[in-house]
Amino acid sequence: MTKPLPPLSRREARRRDRRKAILDVASRSFMENGYAATTMSSIAATLGGSKGTLWSYFPCKEALFAAVLDDATTAYRARLAEILDPEGDLAGTLRTLGLNLLTKITSPESIALYRLVASESGRFPEMGAIFYQYAPGSTRRLIAEFLERAMDRGLLRRADPELAARTFAVLMLSGCHQSLVWGQIERATAEQIEADVEHGLDCFLRAYAPPAR
Repeated sequence: MTKPLPPLSRREARRRDRRKAILDVASRSFMENGYAATTMSSIAATLGGSKGTLWSYFPCKEALFAAVLDDATTAYRARLAEILDPEGDLAGTLRTLGLNLLTKITSPESIALYRLVASESGRFPEMGAIFYQYAPGSTRRLIAEFLERAMDRGLLRRADPELAARTFAVLMLSGCHQSLVWGQIERATAEQIEADVEHGLDCFLRAYAPPAR
């Protein structure tokens, strides 16, 4: 049985709460003002503290942006790990994964972040690299590990699992997600999401079907 973690000291609790407050302010600033217009000085001013205090938590804007993304995606990565049961029904697991993934990335917050990164990563490639690491990159790694185990079980044909994960993700994102990104629709309905998942899953399972025995 896992032992409960010891309670935080007052100093540790204050530091944790201060870090959370910094991330909340930074997240709002990135989304409302953009990456370029967000500065460490402006965040420190909003918080009412010194830049020195802010830098004691995060040494630069890149580190702060990475922490914002890590904070925003930690719970989602844990949820994906729960969904991707290596011993479960393959089609059912992939369907649940697709529904969960598409619901997450078609949310207003996710679409706004996607547009922000797409618009500014040309001038700030480090921003795009950080986003990829914590968002699509980490998701695809989890999916690739799951698909490789399915290949080991003979449920999918043997192939590059990372390429298979990329194929799965692209198929899921090819419908209402693209329509949202380009402003063709205002929101994705549950019916649209389900239809995209069913179509993408059908294409994926046909493409990666194991050889006939």
